Amino acid sequence: MKKQLSLFFIGFCSLMLAQNKPEQAQQPKVSKLAIAQARTLLRAGNKQFEAKNYGEAQALYKRALDKNAAYGKASFNMGNAMYLQKNYKDALPQFELDAKLATSKIDKAEANHNIGNLQMEEKQYSKAVEAYKEALRNNPKDDDTRYNLALAQKLLDKQLKNQDKNKDKDKDKDKKDNKDQKNQDQKNQKDKGGNDKDKDNDKNNKDQDKKDPNKDQDKNNPNKNDKSQQKQQPKEGQMSPDKMQQLLEAMNNEEKKTQKKMNAKRVKGDKTKLEKDW
Repeated sequence: MKKQLSLFFIGFCSLMLAQNKPEQAQQPKVSKLAIAQARTLLRAGNKQFEAKNYGEAQALYKRALDKNAAYGKASFNMGNAMYLQKNYKDALPQFELDAKLATSKIDKAEANHNIGNLQMEEKQYSKAVEAYKEALRNNPKDDDTRYNLALAQKLLDKQLKNQDKNKDKDKDKDKKDNKDQKNQDQKNQKDKGGNDKDKDNDKNNKDQDKKDPNKDQDKNNPNKNDKSQQKQQPKEGQMSPDKMQQLLEAMNNEEKKTQKKMNAKRVKGDKTKLEKDW
C-alpha cells in the first residue's frame, strides 16, 4: 500500500519554547543536561531520517528518549521511523505513547490517525474505526481521517458479514456430515441385515438338503434354473439400492462456487511528519 508522506519542518520559536515547558514540568527529575543531550540526539536522528536511514534514525530517537522519556518529538519521530520500515508492531505502541504525550489537539489527532492506519494494515478494522473517531474528535476538519473512517467502517461491515457466512457454512457442513454419517449407518445396518439373511438362507438350504434327497435332481433341471434366474433379475427401470446411494453421495458432495473478492481502496493521507527542535 503506497503511503504519502508529508514532512513538516518546524523552526525554533517562542511558541515552541512555551510548548516545551510542560515537558520539563512533567519530568522534574530530568536534568537540564539530559534535556539538552536529548535535543542533540533528536537533531542527529532527523539528519538520518532525511537521508532515509530510518534504522539509524530510530536508534538515535531511542537514545533521546532514554535521556528524556517524556520527549514528545522524539517519540513521534521514532514512530515515523518504525512506520517507514514497516515495523508496524513496534510503531503502534510508539504512536499510542505519542498520543498521550501530545500537548495539542492537532498532534493528538495526527497520532491517532497514524494509529488507525496501522490497525488498517493489520486488518483490525474495529480498532481502526475507534482510532479515526478519536482523531476526528481532536481535529473535526481533517478530510483524510474522515475518508479513512468511512473506509474502515465499510471493511469492518464486510468482515463481520464474512464471519457470519463462515458460521453458516460451518453449520451446513455439520448438517451434511451428520446426514452422510446417518446414510452410512443405514447402509451398514442394511448390509449387516443382508449378511444375517444370507446366513439364515444357507442354514435353511443345508437343512433342506437333508430333508429333500431329490435336490440334486433339481439342479440338473434346466427349466427350474432359468426360472430362478428370472426371479433374481431386477425389474426394468428400477434402480438398485447401491446405485441410489452413489447418486445421493454425488449430490451431497457438490461444492458451492467461491465468491469474487472485492478489492479494498487505499488508505489516504498518513499524518507522518518530522518534528524538529532547534
